Amino acid sequence: MCGKLYVVATPIGNLADFSHRAVEILKQVDLIAAEDTRHVMRLLQHYGISNRLISLHQHNEEKASPELLDKIKNGLTVALVSDAGTPLLSDPGMPLVKLARQQNIEVSPVPGACALIAALSVSGLATTQFRFEGFSPRTSSARKNFFLSKKNETVTWAFYESSHRILASLEDLSEIVPGDRQIVIARELTKLHETIVKDSLAKILQQVRNNIYMRKGEFVVLVEGHVIEKKPHSITEEQTRVLTILLKQCSIKTAVALATEITGARKKLIYQAALELNKILLTLKNTL
Repeated sequence: MCGKLYVVATPIGNLADFSHRAVEILKQVDLIAAEDTRHVMRLLQHYGISNRLISLHQHNEEKASPELLDKIKNGLTVALVSDAGTPLLSDPGMPLVKLARQQNIEVSPVPGACALIAALSVSGLATTQFRFEGFSPRTSSARKNFFLSKKNETVTWAFYESSHRILASLEDLSEIVPGDRQIVIARELTKLHETIVKDSLAKILQQVRNNIYMRKGEFVVLVEGHVIEKKPHSITEEQTRVLTILLKQCSIKTAVALATEITGARKKLIYQAALELNKILLTLKNTL
């Protein structure tokens, strides 16, 4: 009988953020495939889990995945875990899951912590639609090109960043995205020094520059989507008042030109309003 592959989310910091089901699954499976066996061992020891561990990380997963899949096909059950959070979200595991799907092996999720979703849920930014971009590029030029490609995104977008690149990353972002754009940085989520800050890019950049502790830990950065200003379909009450006064003293052409300059409204809207107002003014004049 063919075995089964479980994709198990692990805590991103607080060990209490581990579901009862996840603990039971890890106790029951034949093998646990871990990104870093030494790192995962702390979690397993905390919950009294002693199942066999094997390594599955970005440097060996292309070779190790087919071998692991053979074990599953021979009846073993395997749990895939990353160092923290949900596997495959900027973590190893894709080759194994892809192969399992291709060969019709059952793959079952055991959901739990995810830094991206945790940050989004408390960000105060729009979450109906969002884009996750994984880790930002390592070099400044590549980051700037990446940010430039995202500059006009109209939905919230997010990326992961490390402690030794967070300042440089925000500085590069500030060269591409307007300083008044709202962003959120969430660091050390669920851990002792958890910090979640929402403000303009310019102000958050200043905080990170001035506070060394704001450059420590693991980061999720969320950026507000570009807001497209909708053009008004009609002029305001004040613009109408100004235009009415001018129409009483000037021709339509002159009144439109002056009203456009005085109020800053779109000339097309002023002209349309002028035609309608002029009819009203002529009607009132003829009734007097």
